[in-house]
Amino acid sequence: MHYSADEIMTVSAARMLRNGAVCFVGIGLPSKAANLARLTHAPELVLIYESGPIGAKPSVLPLSIGDGELCTTADTTVSTAEIFTFWLQGGKIDVGFLGAAQIDRFANINTTVIGDYDRPTVRLPGAGGAPEIAGSAGEVFIVLRQTQKTFVERLDFVTSVGHGEGGDYRKRIGLLGGGPAAVITDLGILRPHPTSKELTLTNIHPGVAIDQVRAMTGWSLSFSSSLEITPAPTTEELAVLRDLEQRTATAHGAAPV
Repeated sequence: MHYSADEIMTVSAARMLRNGAVCFVGIGLPSKAANLARLTHAPELVLIYESGPIGAKPSVLPLSIGDGELCTTADTTVSTAEIFTFWLQGGKIDVGFLGAAQIDRFANINTTVIGDYDRPTVRLPGAGGAPEIAGSAGEVFIVLRQTQKTFVERLDFVTSVGHGEGGDYRKRIGLLGGGPAAVITDLGILRPHPTSKELTLTNIHPGVAIDQVRAMTGWSLSFSSSLEITPAPTTEELAVLRDLEQRTATAHGAAPV
């Protein structure tokens, strides 16, 4: 069955989430992947958004953290302060699921500006809860499209710390969470090296060439000695994903997201 690069990225990201996990979800690609997981292999996945919904089960993808669909389908809704102090900083979040505009070799991410901070080329949405999620969640998954503009040697701005300068950086500065465990893109999956914490390509998607991945990475990318080909999306996964996108488009009066 034919599928797009975005579809295998979303499906691969969704597969990362185990049933029953508590997942702090960002808007956009992370929310699409998390809800796909909930609708397929992980029906007991608990989705938490920073506006306060716990156990959200949206029928369409939310436009923002303030989308009413999140609260009306949630098991309960609490204050943003409780989400961060009790749930996140209290160590009750298994997975933080984030997007990014830029990422570097140690999975530090930028969602603030492209270009000079005072006179940016692009002003991005900003930090939101991403720095706290990156710092305190049990582990972090990051999903974004892989291009020379997104995978950069040096971030224009460090919004959220991944593995900092590598090695035991997180431990040295006192971060409680485990940090980025996987970066899922439209070309493959990268994971931090056990010691150096530098991102290493461990999976390449079907039909993607190694030289293509190299060309879309702003540093000299490391490859796993046991590089695997990502399993293609199943018919069920694609059907559920496309149905979710179509329902969302219909609800919001726009093209499928």
